[in-house]
Amino acid sequence: MTQAHTETSSPTNPKLNRRLLAWSFKEIRHGQLWPISVALTLIIACVFALSALAERMEQVIVKQGADALTADLVFRSSEPIPDALKVDALPATIKTASMVRFATMAFSDQDMLLVTVKAVDDGYPLRGHLQLSDGHSHVAQGQLWLEKRAMVALNVTQGDTVSIGDADFVVSGEVEQQPGLSFNPFQQMPTAMIHSSDIEKTGALQIGSRVRYLQYFSGDNTELQALKEGIPLASGDRWRDQHSPSRSNDMFTRTTQYLSLTVAIVVIMAATTLVLTCQHYVAGRRQTVAMLKSIGASKKWIGRWLMIQVLLLFVIGAVCGVGIGYLLEVLLRVPLADLLPDPLPSYGVTPALLSIVTCFLIGVPALGIPMINLVNTSASSVLQPAVQARGKSWWLVAVPIVPMLIAYASNTLVWIVLASMVLLFAVLALIAVLISKSIGKLKLAPAMALAVSRLNRSSIASGLQFGALALSLMLLAIVWLVRTDLLGDWRSTLPENAPNAFAINIASYEIDDYLAQLDQHNIERSHAYPIIRGRLVTVNGEDAKQVSKEHQETDAVRRELNLTWAEQLPEYNEMLTGTWGSENGVSVESEVAQALDLKVGDELGFSISGQTVSAVVNSIRKVEWRQMKPNFYFIFSPKYADKMPGAFMVSYRIEADNDAAVQALSHQYPTVSLLDIRKMGDKIQSLLAQIVWSITVLAGLGVIAGLLLIFTLLRLSISQRQLEIRLYRTLGASRKRISSTLWCEYGLMALIAGVVASIGAEVSVSGLLYWGFDLPARIHPQLWFALPMLTFIILGLVVNSLINQLLQPVRNRSL
Repeated sequence: MTQAHTETSSPTNPKLNRRLLAWSFKEIRHGQLWPISVALTLIIACVFALSALAERMEQVIVKQGADALTADLVFRSSEPIPDALKVDALPATIKTASMVRFATMAFSDQDMLLVTVKAVDDGYPLRGHLQLSDGHSHVAQGQLWLEKRAMVALNVTQGDTVSIGDADFVVSGEVEQQPGLSFNPFQQMPTAMIHSSDIEKTGALQIGSRVRYLQYFSGDNTELQALKEGIPLASGDRWRDQHSPSRSNDMFTRTTQYLSLTVAIVVIMAATTLVLTCQHYVAGRRQTVAMLKSIGASKKWIGRWLMIQVLLLFVIGAVCGVGIGYLLEVLLRVPLADLLPDPLPSYGVTPALLSIVTCFLIGVPALGIPMINLVNTSASSVLQPAVQARGKSWWLVAVPIVPMLIAYASNTLVWIVLASMVLLFAVLALIAVLISKSIGKLKLAPAMALAVSRLNRSSIASGLQFGALALSLMLLAIVWLVRTDLLGDWRSTLPENAPNAFAINIASYEIDDYLAQLDQHNIERSHAYPIIRGRLVTVNGEDAKQVSKEHQETDAVRRELNLTWAEQLPEYNEMLTGTWGSENGVSVESEVAQALDLKVGDELGFSISGQTVSAVVNSIRKVEWRQMKPNFYFIFSPKYADKMPGAFMVSYRIEADNDAAVQALSHQYPTVSLLDIRKMGDKIQSLLAQIVWSITVLAGLGVIAGLLLIFTLLRLSISQRQLEIRLYRTLGASRKRISSTLWCEYGLMALIAGVVASIGAEVSVSGLLYWGFDLPARIHPQLWFALPMLTFIILGLVVNSLINQLLQPVRNRSL
């Protein structure tokens, strides 16, 4: 009886266990298991680093989103806040603050100014930072705080007296920083902050006054949602949170989606690397298992041997993966040091647990299925390799799939990627094989002809190779291209040279001189637009509010709008349909047109300054509201100029060397309100820079994972050629001929896969941008050059690292 058979009769034999353990360690160090260990380590390290960094960045982004709202939930109304939302009626766990916002005139001894009064209580703000010049962060009763531009316009300093309505206030100091972001320049009049208890003594709020009541809430999401659902909304009421449709928090939502997309793609690529390396190991160890069975080793003994190896691999992968993942997360934070908050939000043990559990779930089918098939290898295979019968272990695939279905059930973006992968894998493989067969019909050099013949020998095997390589390249391209298009959209929204000042209330007799002085100082400006308030009241003779209810609710019928007329439409508005120029026409913004189902030729009725004005829709245009430029829902043709006698507005960009000229303009035109939004622009640029860094770092890690997968694919593919290369050498093929054939074969594969992957990436990214991020599709011509070139570079590294190894043993035997 053989030793192996004798030892298997004692399963608890300590000597046997020690031998198995020692053999397993030796197999990992010197055998073919090290690629599996590397793949497991890669999965854990990538998932740990990505989830840790993503969790921190998401906490930062969510916090920034809450800071932009100054709360977790905001109730806005044109009527006083109902009693049910006041602090006495709320659970103790919900914090609340209030603001009453209205416009009125402020008077000093020398000047007067239209200001936005923000009357806040002791709890404001719940989120973000209100920074006052004395270091305090809350407004007290009897205090008046002014923005710097208001202090300059009123020519006052701390300690001077300013009147707001019937009340006289002593200026307490300057408002240095306010929480919240706003992209509406018409809401950016200079701010005066008072305590809410001082509203009554100002006498500024009368019947018919334009006023906005805001109530802020922070607390548990469940309680806030119950509060939100328990309050019936009147026509002028609205709830806002981070998930509400808003131009201001659009970048937060898209960044969170991108984090989920990147994590999912990296896990998919790392899991594919694991499956490939494990399949390669099983193929190389089938003869070893058959030999062990032929000398008496039992199936149970071999199963225990393989199980010890798998457990060792998981332990090594977990220890090394968590350690490398931690270091990687630290390194990834280096470029973000100045942008991340101090102290950093903790991520706890969640990334470590998530990475290990993810690796385990992926490893169960990736290692379990081939290992079970390996254990079932017949002893007769040692004499005659047999086709391995499929086992009954394919149900293990459900182990990672079921949790994934639960985790990403509502994430449309991830399912778009997965659906694209399943569909495009077959399409990419088919296209690549057809291209390869078409090339085979050409007259080629001997080395290239042999390479093409090798690729075309088995359409199925070649298709799988092409599909896997092209899909890997496609995933890599998706991560980077989505990142690039997102950044391009954000940067076009707020370019570095965006307007940072708005001048409003410019009288018609002043506008020409005002613009001339801006031009004289070479200040970049927009066209001047007259502004007048008005309401949309009818659509084709029907009540506009009723039309809105029948189709889609829109703000355009709920409130007064800023209307204008113009000789030409703004060049930064995209014309979608119709033609500008009819005498009695009006151009409509596309979202309003969609909500009200408006078409060119429809007749609209407006109430402007007490008169009814009718206009026919002559065009529909797309407006990018996030851009800090003059934009309007409705733009009338010049015929309506006499019916819309409004004051003018112009936007321009103030540089540091323009301060003196702009200040002189303010003194020369005291009735013109200058809205200097440089501080707000700097805040948005800082936030944008933070988000840009975060998704760039995540995209970089995704690219690294993709490169490792492509490297593994090519390396395993070339390694599988060893027996074939030995046969060629035996038949007399020279080392140079074999080397040339390999370079031709894999060079052609890289070219075909790169081109096919470019097609797949363009299709997938277009779908992702349109369905996942609500962005227009774009063509990326640089991709068609970059992907094949990237594959050639990786190919060169792989072939150089393996070609000597593949040819060296043959050359030694020939000697």
